[in-house]
Amino acid sequence: MSVPLYQAKAEFFRMLGHPVRIRVLELLQDGPMSVRELLAAIEVEPSSLSQQLAMLRRPGIVTSTREGSTVVYELAGGDVADLMKAARRILTEMLAGRNELLAELRETEVTTP
Repeated sequence: MSVPLYQAKAEFFRMLGHPVRIRVLELLQDGPMSVRELLAAIEVEPSSLSQQLAMLRRPGIVTSTREGSTVVYELAGGDVADLMKAARRILTEMLAGRNELLAELRETEVTTP
């Protein structure tokens, strides 16, 4: 039995739904990084980072290569970077709307007797 596309999309977004995984994807937009570099940038326990990297590696969102004793991760494709940029644009628009609403509310507070 096949999974409906909307359900597959929901699973995809659930898989992205962790702050460490999002941060990893943001960092990897700039290019490949070693586990050591990721740990320094994210400041989580190595076991936690390892778990989150495995969650991204399983579906093929990131890939890993071993260079000697160092494991390097990178985005599997440019589409993920595009998705992260789109999310940033959407959030920026949402927050701008909230700031406008907040300013409007503050303005009415001052003028209301």
